[in-house]
Amino acid sequence: MGAFENFSGKIGSEIFKEDVFYSCGAKRKEVICGPKFGVDTSIVDLGNGEVLAISSDPLSLIPRLGMKVSAWLSVYLLANDMSTTGFTPEYAQFVLNLPTNLSRSDFQKYWGHIHELCQEMGISITGGHTGQIPGIESTIAGGGTFFLKAPKEQILTSNQAKSGDCILLTKHAGISSTSLLAMAFPETVKNALGEKIQQTAADNFWNLSVLKEAVIARQTLSISGGLHAMHDVTEGGVLGAIQEMAQASGLGFQVDIQKIPVPEVVEKVAELFGIDPFFSIGAGAMIMAVKPESINILLNEFAKEGIQATSIGTFTESSEQFLIAQDGTKSNFEFNGIDPYWEAFFQAFKQGKK
Repeated sequence: MGAFENFSGKIGSEIFKEDVFYSCGAKRKEVICGPKFGVDTSIVDLGNGEVLAISSDPLSLIPRLGMKVSAWLSVYLLANDMSTTGFTPEYAQFVLNLPTNLSRSDFQKYWGHIHELCQEMGISITGGHTGQIPGIESTIAGGGTFFLKAPKEQILTSNQAKSGDCILLTKHAGISSTSLLAMAFPETVKNALGEKIQQTAADNFWNLSVLKEAVIARQTLSISGGLHAMHDVTEGGVLGAIQEMAQASGLGFQVDIQKIPVPEVVEKVAELFGIDPFFSIGAGAMIMAVKPESINILLNEFAKEGIQATSIGTFTESSEQFLIAQDGTKSNFEFNGIDPYWEAFFQAFKQGKK
């Protein structure tokens, strides 16, 4: 088929549907939310009013950025997926396929940070596998799976947005993509944009978690109170995340493009590396589907906690996807599914940028 040629990052919805969706082993009635494109977690009914939520993600290991940053990416990207349930993760399994050139000292630092982060979040590491694999030169060092138990009536999944729901965005676009580029190529950014912008962009990395806003949202509104679904922003950026959430929920959307916050620092770093912050990895932001009559309640609660949040559009019953420009004109939303961050990172690396 050749679909993977010259392709980096997560597969798109078509390949998922054609190659994965209909080949998922045995069907079990207790699996009430199985694998779906744009859905962050799977849900298994445990009986007695409880469910088990499960989510898996790759583990990052990027020596250029250091072991602490790698550990933060590994743990928080997993935790962010789980936070879309409205609850905090409880258990973890890690499969580490490490490169043979990784020193034991660096491994100890990497694992030490993973342990500390899990300990801080109350996550028990229950098992996994650890080994070194010849030929591994990727920035991916295996995968992790997080688990949590929660009341069935309160659990959220990202495919439950409703027509008419407001699209709420926490924080802003392009958080992780621009922060990682600023951290990986600090001299390039300093020389082009100045030390202050480089430092500010790099510091944005430590705002990677969306756990706080997810829990606040569920506790403030709950499903019956108007919080229907959440989806964390990763590959494809803010607009890619909204498209995934709409497709998973069988909806369309209208987004006011000018309402999506893009700080000047993010805009400048994105321009320097030729990426679009609306479509670039944006971990640290969350998309929420909220009933219109509940939106101000949640915005006020976020404001009390110092969390930036903005209503940027609406989910629609029609499957059509529109962007609304500053002058009010509508245009059809188009996205090829390719996040520009990956190409920008590897191109800068190949060019020897520092």
